[in-house]
Amino acid sequence: MATLSVIGSTSLITYAVFQNIQKSPEIRPLLYLSFSDLLLGICWLTETLLYGTSVPSKDIICYNLQAVGQIFYISSFLYTVNYIWYLCTELRMKYNQSGQSTPPLVIDYTCRVSQMAFILSSLIPLLLVTPVFCLGNASECFRNFSQSHRCILMHSPPSTMTELMPSANTSVCSALYFYGITIFLTSFLLSLLTIMVLLIQAQTLFKKFVKSTGFLGSEQWAMIHTVDQRVRLYPVAFFCCWGPAVILMIIKLIRPQDTKLHMTLYVLQALTATSQGLLNCGVYGWTQHKFHQLKEEARRDADTQTPLLCSQKRFYSRGLDSLESTPAFATSASTIL
Repeated sequence: MATLSVIGSTSLITYAVFQNIQKSPEIRPLLYLSFSDLLLGICWLTETLLYGTSVPSKDIICYNLQAVGQIFYISSFLYTVNYIWYLCTELRMKYNQSGQSTPPLVIDYTCRVSQMAFILSSLIPLLLVTPVFCLGNASECFRNFSQSHRCILMHSPPSTMTELMPSANTSVCSALYFYGITIFLTSFLLSLLTIMVLLIQAQTLFKKFVKSTGFLGSEQWAMIHTVDQRVRLYPVAFFCCWGPAVILMIIKLIRPQDTKLHMTLYVLQALTATSQGLLNCGVYGWTQHKFHQLKEEARRDADTQTPLLCSQKRFYSRGLDSLESTPAFATSASTIL
């Protein structure tokens, strides 16, 4: 699954580069998310390769690779929130500026906030995982880290550490273990809560937007329908990928001795957590296909409409036509969709 995730992330990045849309303000957060998924997939593939080989300093490499992986999956949480936030912001701008041109100051403000969100999404995970690097290596928490499948597991229980670590370092390594689980669960739950709030806001804006603009032209409806699908499906993909890992971490804290249940959840987590790049690519490709399908259906319907109905559609969609000519809306229509 990690290989498929790498392929999916690479495909999405390659598509954006060849379509020359990588600099688009709305595609940028999605590229950051895909790049984070790509690096995370590479980390897991490297750990898998190390698991079956014998190399010098294997324990140190496995330990630090897992710490690097923590940076990337926390980054993927934040980049997912960043992308969904940008979709909601674009929709809010379209609603507030309905029938008018979007002021350059509004667009500039959105771009600045998006850039700041990217910086924070990259910096916060690095700062959170820094203690794992510094204290873990200083306390030699990497000792025997390649034993008992630990190189390919997200977190190792402190009982294993107690058996393998010197008594002087056990407390530090156990604290780092619980710290790693804490930042994972906290970052996931905060991201999920933020995504749910944004999802509710987006649905409210969709309803207001449709009601305020009256009759929607076929292409305008296709664009709004596609954005609606993306706002819904990306959170679903996010939860499906990381939900089993979160359940595993919680159960390990509540029932640390239930190894059979742990192994079942480890297998499920290995299949889902490593597939985020593939699912994100699938969501983008499917919504892109549906958008073009809706446009084709609209063109076929237009050939069978009476002149009176065509004139009514042009009248009702005149306000949206002016909205579509704004820079922010044009970006969504011509590049993302």
